[in-house]
Amino acid sequence: MRCPFCDHLDTRVLDSRPVNDVRSIRRRRECAACSRRFTTFETVEEIPLIVVKKDGTREQFSRDKILRGLIRACEKRPVALETLQNIAEEIERDLRNTGLSEVGSDLIGEKVMERLIHVDEVAYVRFASVYRQFKDITVFLKELNQLLSKG
Repeated sequence: MRCPFCDHLDTRVLDSRPVNDVRSIRRRRECAACSRRFTTFETVEEIPLIVVKKDGTREQFSRDKILRGLIRACEKRPVALETLQNIAEEIERDLRNTGLSEVGSDLIGEKVMERLIHVDEVAYVRFASVYRQFKDITVFLKELNQLLSKG
């Protein structure tokens, strides 16, 4: 690592600590030439994940967007925020593990519903009604009947 003060190439690590849920490492360093100390952060460089929406447009993947949808579906329900954060993290991990650089929004929606049905059935129906764009009550009742037949 090059010293930011004297441009010398020889520095030593004094201390290392994980930060940001162990997604980064903070290192305290000291230059061998000028003895000045500085901090560096080391993070994994992830390949950008692009979401292809139903209308064909593309946007960068956002775990926060999934979390907002989960929070909205679970509004006034007894579901902990930590549970929803874990679901969003699991979905992101699953998507990144596919090795694909582009994923369809339909895949993301299905992954959310797969997990939400086990957390809260009311939240599942709320999310499904928006995600599947129920046009009338018969489609809604069909989804409810499928849910009842599973339980």
